[in-house]
Amino acid sequence: MTGSSSHEPLGARLEELKGLSILLVEDSWHVGKAMKGLLRVLGAEVVGPAATAADAERLVAERTPDVAIVDVNLRHGETSSNLIDRLLEQRIPVIIVTGYAAVSLPTRNVEAILEKPVSKQRLLENLRPIIARRLGR
Repeated sequence: MTGSSSHEPLGARLEELKGLSILLVEDSWHVGKAMKGLLRVLGAEVVGPAATAADAERLVAERTPDVAIVDVNLRHGETSSNLIDRLLEQRIPVIIVTGYAAVSLPTRNVEAILEKPVSKQRLLENLRPIIARRLGR
């Protein structure tokens, strides 16, 4: 995660994600912790981070999130393609985050593909339309 290049006061955005439940699927502890911290500061309820598809599916079974932010490559060489398909079947919007410039997953139905490191501004740009649809803002 990188900082925003915006010169707005931080307080102007603190509640921007209020009411939004986000499933975070990320196998890197450091990246997951940073992203979760940022999302929580912005007001979101964050479930995860989950490091595997099985962990993510367990969390979704407990409570359906408004959106999922999913890394492509997970623990032990696992990819998230089947997880993404299942999330989309459940009508959960998906934003893919990846450390790779090219993604070899079928991505026609995902909201966005963001390359790491993801800035706060870029993340919010992609979450805003989802917020508008899901929460009726």
